[in-house]
Amino acid sequence: MILGVDLSLVAGLFAVAVAAGCVDAIAGGGGLITVPALLLSGLDPVSAIATNKLQGSAGAVSSTIAFARRGHIHWPAAWKIALSAGLASIGGALCVSLLPRPVLDAAVPILLIGIAFYFAFARRMSSEDATARMRPGLFALTWAPAVGFYDGVFGPGAGAFYMIGFVTLLGLGVVRATAHTKLANAASNLGSLALFAAGGHVVWPIGLAMAVGAFIGAQIGSILAIRLGARLIRPLLVTIACAMAIRLLSNPDNPLRQAVMGLFAGG
Repeated sequence: MILGVDLSLVAGLFAVAVAAGCVDAIAGGGGLITVPALLLSGLDPVSAIATNKLQGSAGAVSSTIAFARRGHIHWPAAWKIALSAGLASIGGALCVSLLPRPVLDAAVPILLIGIAFYFAFARRMSSEDATARMRPGLFALTWAPAVGFYDGVFGPGAGAFYMIGFVTLLGLGVVRATAHTKLANAASNLGSLALFAAGGHVVWPIGLAMAVGAFIGAQIGSILAIRLGARLIRPLLVTIACAMAIRLLSNPDNPLRQAVMGLFAGG
């Protein structure tokens, strides 16, 4: 035991974070692995989410470094987008209690399924850039803060929402879009993490061990994403988006699930 935490538990969560960091660096959705593991380890939901933000931030920073070293991030525009996303995530975290959670519970699975269909069937899904539909400055004032705010309020699928914006609005190729998504993810994760830490919700011994694991896993995932490009990123994005939608709909309290079940029951 260290600081009241079982070492075997920490070792197990470290291994989970390595796997999640690898997946997260490629297509996002690592929280599908880490949050259930943290809940099973005995953490309450708030502490699990807060501690997950710590390891998620480490993984996002790690993959950002890996992509940046290989020249996949255009910093003059990227830092403004990241700053906007980070500040918006703090605002989102502060507004958690003010927004209608049932609306998000119902809408996000539909959006994720839509994103999965887009990435599955879009003709232009390669590592080559295309013509942008929006200037980076406008993107930093609109799409980036909207997703960052959502990440602070709710979170699931934020990486997919960033990704589709970088691909469809800024015209980035899949690898460069993934690189910029990781930077935006890092900023919005760090913003909400700061509030969780200030509130004393982070379980630091577990979070720091998982952060190291996520950092290592993200380095592996980033290398795979850069080497294999759309061949790896595209199918994994589709899989992760669908998995997140299913995970949200598996909750019996989800209003969309309840509405669908009510239709079947009424029929």
